[in-house]
Amino acid sequence: MSEPKAGDRVVDSRGRVIGRVDAVYADYLLVRTRGLLPVDLYVPRPEVSRIDERRLQVSLTSAQAYEAWHRPLRRAPHD
Repeated sequence: MSEPKAGDRVVDSRGRVIGRVDAVYADYLLVRTRGLLPVDLYVPRPEVSRIDERRLQVSLTSAQAYEAWHRPLRRAPHD
C-alpha cells in the first residue's frame, strides 16, 4: 500500500469521516477535523491503515480519536 499523503481522508472504525491529512511526519499524521471549528489531531502512523487510494482508517470512533489524539495548547503561543 502507498504511504499516507496530504489530502487523504481519515475515517473512523464505523467509516465516518474524521478529517483530512494536513501534513505527514515521520511518526504521526496531522489530521484536521471537519466542522465549523476544525481541530488538529496528532495520529500515530502505526494506528492508521489504508483502505483505498484516498482513504485511511483508524480503529477508534471519532469521539475516541479526539480523546486520544487531540493536544490542545496549554497556553497562548504569544504569552
